[in-house]
Amino acid sequence: MCWSARYALLLLASTFITYAGGLILEKIKKVDPLRKSFYYRITLIFAVGLNLFIIFYFKYSNFILGLMRAVAFRLHIDLHIPVIDVILPVGISFYIFQALGYLIDVYRRDIYAEKNFLQYALFVSFFPQLVAGPIERSKNLLKQLADTKKFNYENVRQGLLIMLWGYFLKMVIADRSAVLVNAVYAKYLEYKGFQLITANILFAIQIYCDFMGYSTIAKGAAKVLGFDLMENFHEPYFACSLKTFGEDGIFL
Repeated sequence: MCWSARYALLLLASTFITYAGGLILEKIKKVDPLRKSFYYRITLIFAVGLNLFIIFYFKYSNFILGLMRAVAFRLHIDLHIPVIDVILPVGISFYIFQALGYLIDVYRRDIYAEKNFLQYALFVSFFPQLVAGPIERSKNLLKQLADTKKFNYENVRQGLLIMLWGYFLKMVIADRSAVLVNAVYAKYLEYKGFQLITANILFAIQIYCDFMGYSTIAKGAAKVLGFDLMENFHEPYFACSLKTFGEDGIFL
């Protein structure tokens, strides 16, 4: 992953597409309250499709092309498939899925379309959770962005404590677990059953504390600024289905 000034254009493009899509959906709803219009559905499909294309191109294009090269090699087919020179932009999944969440909320009539472009752009690019999440619900964050914020000592104190806990999860538990996990996984044939089981358990702890740490740091940073982010990472390992797993912990 990397960040470059030109990748800000992707953020701007996703923001503009979903902003315009929301306004169009809102306008169509006034003409067609039952939302049965062909244009109502096609607007959503078009806006979602453009955003998913951006993600697919930057995250999976070389992966798919690599599979095609491997298949061609196995089948002894002389097929020249180029390598696309792309680098995955930091946070692309988080801000695109947050923007798509807003658009779907407008489509479902859970919220009204945001008419202030700058306020909507701030929602999509809200920096505490821009790079590593958590993905925030539009109906929770947009209304907070509309409120005037003033310095609040208690918010700052609570936010810093939350951030401290997040750093503990990430730097003390996750990163320390990674040391043993990486050592075992690098030479797994040299280790026995108990050691492999221990490494697997620690790996589960590592990725949990990684994501939980990032989310907690983001929540703390937002709290310092006077914003309350929703809890969207809650005991994913105790989920009983893929649906509840997605609700309890978002891994993007």
